[in-house]
Amino acid sequence: MMKTPKREIQTKLAKGLLDTIILELLKKEGMHGYQIITEIRKGFGINFGASTIYPLLSFLEKKGYVESAWNMNFERPRKIYKLTNEGKDMLSYTESSLKMICNSLISDKQTNMQTVPFVLA
Repeated sequence: MMKTPKREIQTKLAKGLLDTIILELLKKEGMHGYQIITEIRKGFGINFGASTIYPLLSFLEKKGYVESAWNMNFERPRKIYKLTNEGKDMLSYTESSLKMICNSLISDKQTNMQTVPFVLA
């Protein structure tokens, strides 16, 4: 199955923002890795495998943005990841930065549209 150009852009953006997506998911509730993979698939239609998600979770934990603890209440033990205060701060900063970038792009587009003469064909 070939990806459409729009789908390729969505996938590229999701890959580039995967750490932010994970932090956003963990802002709502603690989750284990498979839950994160499933939520990303449901929310974005992109299937990131364990070989992508678990190393990223480990990296986020080393940075202090998430913390983990083993939950033994499942059929088999699950490592549950939770957002830390540092993670909340990083997520807030990232969201503000993304808004600023998007607003700048929209502003530039509107400015360019105003300077381009409108011609009826």
